Amino acid sequence: MKPRVLSRALRLCLAGVLAAVLAACQSVAPSDPLVVAAPAASASVPAVVAPAAPAALPVVPPAAATNRPRLLVFLVVDGLPQRQMLAYRDQLAPDGLARFLERGAWFSDAHYGHAFTVTGAGHATVLSGTYPHRHGIIANEWRDAITGAAEYCTGDIMASYIGHKTQPLDGTSPKNLKVETVGDVLKRADPRAKVIGISGKDRGAILPAGQTGTAYMYMTQTGFFASSTFYMPQHPAWVTAFNAAKPADRWFKKEWKALLPEDAYARSLPDRQAWYGQKAAALPMLMGALSDEAPGPAYYSQLLRSPYADQLTLDFARAAIAGEGLGKDNVPDILAISLSGHDYINHRFSAESRFSHDHLLQLDRLLQDFFKHLDATVGRDNYIATLTADHGFMPAPEFTAQQGLRSGRIVGSQLLNRVNAGLEEEFGAGKWISFSGSALLLNKQLITQQRVDPDEVAEEARALLMEEPGIAAAYTRRELAAGSRIDGPFFGAMQRAWHVDVSGDVQYVLKPYWMFQSSTSIATHGSPYPYDTNVPILAWGPRWVKPGRVDERVEVIDIAPTVANWLGVAPPTTSEGKPLPLPTK
Repeated sequence: MKPRVLSRALRLCLAGVLAAVLAACQSVAPSDPLVVAAPAASASVPAVVAPAAPAALPVVPPAAATNRPRLLVFLVVDGLPQRQMLAYRDQLAPDGLARFLERGAWFSDAHYGHAFTVTGAGHATVLSGTYPHRHGIIANEWRDAITGAAEYCTGDIMASYIGHKTQPLDGTSPKNLKVETVGDVLKRADPRAKVIGISGKDRGAILPAGQTGTAYMYMTQTGFFASSTFYMPQHPAWVTAFNAAKPADRWFKKEWKALLPEDAYARSLPDRQAWYGQKAAALPMLMGALSDEAPGPAYYSQLLRSPYADQLTLDFARAAIAGEGLGKDNVPDILAISLSGHDYINHRFSAESRFSHDHLLQLDRLLQDFFKHLDATVGRDNYIATLTADHGFMPAPEFTAQQGLRSGRIVGSQLLNRVNAGLEEEFGAGKWISFSGSALLLNKQLITQQRVDPDEVAEEARALLMEEPGIAAAYTRRELAAGSRIDGPFFGAMQRAWHVDVSGDVQYVLKPYWMFQSSTSIATHGSPYPYDTNVPILAWGPRWVKPGRVDERVEVIDIAPTVANWLGVAPPTTSEGKPLPLPTK
């Protein structure tokens, strides 16, 4: 099926994004010219090559205790690029995302400043106010820098899920988070404060909840929400009651149907694109297989790629508000909710798909209902709501190729084999490197055995990596630690993504619109390009936030000192951000 011709509005939006990214990349590979799309006058996403180093944290006077919100509702929409929210703005409900865009504050030029924009790193950044070079969550998973053993960002073998089987690399605690969050500061200032993190993903719940909050995550084994023994020995009664009702089962053998008539989706790509592969799908989509007699793990997992896991997450948040009495007294609480469905859908079908378009509209309506509930139970004048994303999303390479732009997929195992083969020629037989996060990790044991200089191996690995067609930039551990390539492409953003104790030895960035081949993803994220870094930052709370659009460039690390000020506490000690320039009129 040929793709539907996109509307002028979406084509202008995409053209602007593509032009900005390509402009940002002109210095990366001058010998490999790219076709540059004509810039659109309405483009809202600027080029980002290497963001400036974060400004020093100013002294922020705390707000008066009597003027503090009773509840901060901190929302993260996993994998929502700013461009997508704005492209469908006219189709939003009156009081979902529009509450922020029309009656709250929003920032048109908000970005992450680190290079490897993935879920774990983003969720660790949002309420700590710092990037991976300090908080240590460099990726979703990586390898131990010395032993090469597999690590998971929220893995902790000393904790297990309550009432559920736990695998060694499952996410059960914030053990790997090296910094405090706003919630930790709040609870230290007043132990009566409650900090709750809820998500379809363990890392989406655990990392915003910080070291001293409580996290609940969706279990694909059962469709329940569960915490871990890091937080408590057993669930409180309200969690047990929520799970006992089996709310995830309500969509079994039901269909996910498009919210609007078919012609409303002319701005997005139709279903059954060729690059969806053998799992090509279309709306309406059945939840569960026809052969299934009862809900099971496959069905509960499928819900994550639909609007229903997000509805379930918000339902659990409602139960937490009631069960924990959030926002009921003058001691501020934090409810951090990460909505995971959009990321799963964008990986499977891309942000340009009708699936993603409809999911955003469905999520918007769910948020509208949730805000109505907050208004009734907590009170409109008693809470602040904020919303951001942990990263954006690149278009599928096949889509960008249709636009006449260079793109591609890299088979990671083949790249690794080629670099290892080159290292064997230079240093002798053996597996010299492996992948770790967004870096190559040297085999320390082999280097010791062969008595070679690790810096020489890293330099050679970097040279071999730069011969690969999809690599834009790469730097060694020595360069990143010393800051010796500060003028190099993306160096600052790559430094902020690299932690001296956790990261690998040759950090790299792919060229724009390139990605590693994956059996589960036709599109992805994880780059320093605007399609991945430019995310929403939205805030609403009439007593504290004046409405308006702000076009000044800001970074996600600026959220933490801003909400700390609202809550009347100091920012986290390691925060690198500065308060957001909120509207004043």
